[in-house]
Amino acid sequence: MPDIVLTTFNARYAHAAFGLRYLMANLGALRDRASMVEFDINQRPVDALETILSHKPKIVGVGVYIWNAEAARQLVAELKRLRPDVIVVIGGPEVSYEVDEQEICRLAGYVITGEADLAFADLCEQILGGRRPLMKVIAAELPEFAAKNGRSIVLPYDFYTDEDVLHRVIYVEASRGCPFKCEFCLSSLDVPVRNVPLDDFLGHLDRLLERGVRQFKFVDRTFNLNLNFSKAIVQFFLDRLRPGLFLHFEMIPDRLPEALRELIAKFPPGAMQFEVGVQTFNPEVAGLISRRQDNEKLAENLRFLREQTGVHVHADLIVGLPGEDVESFAAGFDRLVSLRPQEIQVGMLKRLRGTPIVRHDAQWSMVYSPIAPYEILQNKLIDFATMQRMRRFSRFWDLIANSGNFVRTTPMIWGEKSPFAEFLRLSDWLFTKSGRTHAISLVRLAELLFEFLTELEELPQQAVADSIWSDYQAAGRSDRPGFLAPFVAQADTRAKPRHDLPNRQKRHLV
Repeated sequence: MPDIVLTTFNARYAHAAFGLRYLMANLGALRDRASMVEFDINQRPVDALETILSHKPKIVGVGVYIWNAEAARQLVAELKRLRPDVIVVIGGPEVSYEVDEQEICRLAGYVITGEADLAFADLCEQILGGRRPLMKVIAAELPEFAAKNGRSIVLPYDFYTDEDVLHRVIYVEASRGCPFKCEFCLSSLDVPVRNVPLDDFLGHLDRLLERGVRQFKFVDRTFNLNLNFSKAIVQFFLDRLRPGLFLHFEMIPDRLPEALRELIAKFPPGAMQFEVGVQTFNPEVAGLISRRQDNEKLAENLRFLREQTGVHVHADLIVGLPGEDVESFAAGFDRLVSLRPQEIQVGMLKRLRGTPIVRHDAQWSMVYSPIAPYEILQNKLIDFATMQRMRRFSRFWDLIANSGNFVRTTPMIWGEKSPFAEFLRLSDWLFTKSGRTHAISLVRLAELLFEFLTELEELPQQAVADSIWSDYQAAGRSDRPGFLAPFVAQADTRAKPRHDLPNRQKRHLV
């Protein structure tokens, strides 16, 4: 039986706990005395507890994140009731700040704040050696990937199992930290930026490719910050192109030099996804939240990506930033739509623990939910009712536009008008009509979209039906919905989407 159990609740089964693998890789001599047990947030904490206790551990390490904060709290509370002798160590971004305010921190034996790759191993060694530290809260020293003095972080990629390779997202990182100070983001607290040793990292990537990994999700906050480093990684994958290769990067939106453009343009359509944090186009709002961004350069880069490459662009905008009203957000949204990213993630502002966004609370009357994920409820410029409308807007945009299920039909919603204004109108109508934003079947959503476009927008029924039917078949479906029967003939003329890409991306590609 292991003395140490590392555990967490992932957002879903397909996600692998990257942090746990780093902890395991860096346990050194204790590695053989430890095991990892992963769960997802759809599993009951009490059932997870049963599995953990079956290992009869002396130490349980729990990774706590914004998406699993409540499940982790319940797990720790019940564990301490049943086995008060088991030492619980918690860590992760959710418990690295505002420690005194959290019940889970009170319940745990130890709290490691910051990057715990090495600090967790040191703590376990002391505990198992009978030298328990007196201080409950341990501020981890910033670990290095290539330390000149002391230990370096061991990379965790050998701890992806064959099951992970077959069924889970494989996370990798080429760097940690972020040079920017955006006040809503935890990454703004992670300085300095540190790169992994390149040759060692590429060696691990090569072994993952040989094991069959085809989808790599880079968690770097600023993948394209260091040109030579990012070029080397992109060239590495370009030299090893194979069917099914899919790379996800987060990029600085206004930094895309020619040397990197040339490499990116060589990848086949759909093989790369860039997550582009636009957040706001309003320069005054950007100044308030300490965000530096060249909007003209950003727009130029997005036009390049959409017109001259096969990159799938996922762009982010935030609702509720201090100083930004609905009109300002609408202008930014319309501008982003005109740049044609495949997806626009409309996110609600969150008050993440430790972030300096709280300095605006008084001036802008910021009110957040006290429950994770701590989303904005209202502020000085957007009242609660309007914020709820924006939350529904976000959800329906995800279902209709981002999903790729209505690639051809979505632009019909606004035609030559404002995309924001017209989609908000659709969003309000959909909620009035259905009374919900979840559990709407694809066929029902298509029927509602047909009704809105033909009856409220007064578009020709045949044109709308043809567009929806084309979208429906493009994703590989041929079962003609009943409401389309008067307009289109039943026929198996499905497009054959690529099956070597993630579903959402391949629908957009078709």
